[in-house]
Amino acid sequence: MALSEVERLSAGKYLLLTTFRKDGTPVPTPVWVARDGELLVVWTVAGSGKVKRLRRDDTVELAPCDVKGNPTGDPVPGRARLLDAAGTESARHLITRKYPVTGRLLVWGSRVRRGSKGTIGIAIEPGVA
Repeated sequence: MALSEVERLSAGKYLLLTTFRKDGTPVPTPVWVARDGELLVVWTVAGSGKVKRLRRDDTVELAPCDVKGNPTGDPVPGRARLLDAAGTESARHLITRKYPVTGRLLVWGSRVRRGSKGTIGIAIEPGVA
């Protein structure tokens, strides 16, 4: 049986999340990814460029990739939304569950440096143009 897009994209260690500038220029970023039912979740710094771009345009492109952001599979379109505090906490939990050692260390370090509002979760629905 073939994997669903959510299964395929969440199976690897990294996901290439591409957001788009106002002029349409793609900005690819490798991120950690976890599965939340039929959605993908990532976790990032609240003031990052990708968050600013997503506030303006929820269109994304997704592909499995390596740590350097080199795609290792076919890209698919998607829609992303920024999560509230409860959703962000859930995304942190899913990330630490998938990446038990490094995930816990980075989430803890981020809370110490930035506080709980310094990062934000992003929910992504793949396959939606």
